[in-house]
Amino acid sequence: MGPRSARRIRLLVLIALLAPIGLAAAPAASEDPAPRGDWRWPLTPPVEIVAEFVAPATRYSAGHRGIDLATASGTAVLAPTDAVVSFVGVVVDRPLITLAYGDGVLVSLEPVLASVGEGDQVERGQVIGTAASGGHCGDGCLHLGVRVHGEYISPLAYITGLPRAVLLPLGR
Repeated sequence: MGPRSARRIRLLVLIALLAPIGLAAAPAASEDPAPRGDWRWPLTPPVEIVAEFVAPATRYSAGHRGIDLATASGTAVLAPTDAVVSFVGVVVDRPLITLAYGDGVLVSLEPVLASVGEGDQVERGQVIGTAASGGHCGDGCLHLGVRVHGEYISPLAYITGLPRAVLLPLGR
């Protein structure tokens, strides 16, 4: 077997191993996967995901650095986990709240008119504000973003416990 055939076999094995992860990587917009662990949805279920997380190719590339959940202005927004409020304010054209979970994990929700202030300790499920309008989804969604040490990851990794896919080099 030549090097080209060996590479093809390794690629097929890799695809076979990653296929189950890829198929389960993101729920369909109409699904409402149950939260796992100490995180929950920031809205009262049922929850509808209207835009998925799309990781940027580089730190400054285009992407969708979170998920959008269908909602209407005035809907209660809940703390997805126990955290400390690290920022409340307007960024560009939308009101935003950021929660510090610990271990370098920050959770941002927008547009949200906060009912809590910077430095407040919040508990999972506590009302922290109401959905507003503004930002990229206007009046009709809540954007939820999660950063770990400055890098955006899919919030579903925390809420639904989905494992992060790791691609390994095929080698020679």
